[in-house]
Amino acid sequence: VQLVESGGGSVQAGGSLRLFCTVSGRAASDVDMGWFRQAPGREREIVSGISRDGGSIYSAEIVKGRFTISRDNAKNTVYLQMNSLKPEDTAVYYCAANTGMSDIRFARVDYWGQGTRVTVSS
Repeated sequence: VQLVESGGGSVQAGGSLRLFCTVSGRAASDVDMGWFRQAPGREREIVSGISRDGGSIYSAEIVKGRFTISRDNAKNTVYLQMNSLKPEDTAVYYCAANTGMSDIRFARVDYWGQGTRVTVSS
C-alpha cells in the first residue's frame, strides 16, 4: 500500500486548507484511513480516522468542529478539510492506513505517507 499526501501549504489563522491522500496498491475500501500530525519538538498525534466504508469517524478533541475527514473509495482518496486554522495546527500531516482489524483510533498503523507540511501564521 502506498499513500501520497498533497494539499499542504501556508495559510493565515482563520483560513482553510484541504488535504488529500491517494491510496494505491490496494483498494481504498479495504483499509481504514486516518490523519496524524507532528509539530516540531512534539510527538506524532492522531487527528482523525475513518472506517473503510466511511460509516464511522473518530476526531481528536482538539480538532472537533474544525476538521472533517471524508473519503471517496471510487477515487481511492481520503480528505481532511481543515477550517478555522490556528497557529498551533502548524505541523507535518501524515496519512495513515490499517489493513487488519478495523481501528479508527489507530492504535496501530500499517502504512504511512511521506507527509505534507501545513503552516498557519498569526
